[in-house]
Amino acid sequence: MNRLLICFALSLLAGTLSPASAQSPKIRVLITDGYNNHDWQQTTAMIRAILEPTGLFDVSVATAPATPGDPAWSTWRPKFSDYDVVIQVCNDYKKPNVWPVPVQKDFENFVRNGGGVYIFHSAENAFIGWKAYEKMVALLWRTADYGASIRIDPATGKLVHIPPGVGSDTNHGPKGDRLVTRLGDDPIHAGMPRQWMSPYMEVYFYTRGPAKHVHVLAYAQDSKPGQGLYWPTEWTVRYGNGRVYVSLYGHVWPGDVQPPSLRCAAVQTILPRAIQWLAKRPVTYAIPADFPTATAVSVRPPFPSLPQPTQ
Repeated sequence: MNRLLICFALSLLAGTLSPASAQSPKIRVLITDGYNNHDWQQTTAMIRAILEPTGLFDVSVATAPATPGDPAWSTWRPKFSDYDVVIQVCNDYKKPNVWPVPVQKDFENFVRNGGGVYIFHSAENAFIGWKAYEKMVALLWRTADYGASIRIDPATGKLVHIPPGVGSDTNHGPKGDRLVTRLGDDPIHAGMPRQWMSPYMEVYFYTRGPAKHVHVLAYAQDSKPGQGLYWPTEWTVRYGNGRVYVSLYGHVWPGDVQPPSLRCAAVQTILPRAIQWLAKRPVTYAIPADFPTATAVSVRPPFPSLPQPTQ
């Protein structure tokens, strides 16, 4: 009788547990923004509009001072260790504005100790001379003599390593719909087709840097007239115990209003899946039925909560 009563009590207790209590806690995400040659305000707003409705993420923002010497730098000290993943949006291209050394060290320690970092589009251009950041990103927007580069031989799927000084500075051709090919298999892309079309995309060529510990996930052909080589569009890098994911998706130029680059069904799928992987969680976010194909883009309607593009 006592055993029956205990089993009954345990079953009642189990029945009172909410579904949420049996799930993993939300992934804590910090977006670092504040300056960029792209529209960083709209970029942050669209990232949040993609992530927050999933219910998987708790998203915060740390907006850095826009100019060097701003007194606000003395108090801008994000506590990276409070988060699982940082989405890095800052870009000081042609307007140097590197984070203060104490913030750099906090960020380096966060990643080294197991944190995840998503380098978002032009954040790959940022922080010339911050060596630890350049190691994390591995391939950056730099001059031809700055470091090595990597392209892909589409016939074999093998990486072709390019020494410093060979080829051009980093750049890109006209933006447009580009065919993306995933290379091999990885948790972020598991279940996706081998190829798909990505809209309003810039394919950077001759990205430069340390080019070490790089795992290329996907590539596309550049649109520079007369060139047409194949370059990484997504890659990961290990830094200490942390994970770094870099992608070229998400171009939002000043004057754009909800561009298709962030309304692409593939990008809206890869973004949460990459963050799950960076947080060292199971990659569970589902591949949707409207995922693009190798012959057609899939652009979703604008977010109703944000300013609307003109028809």
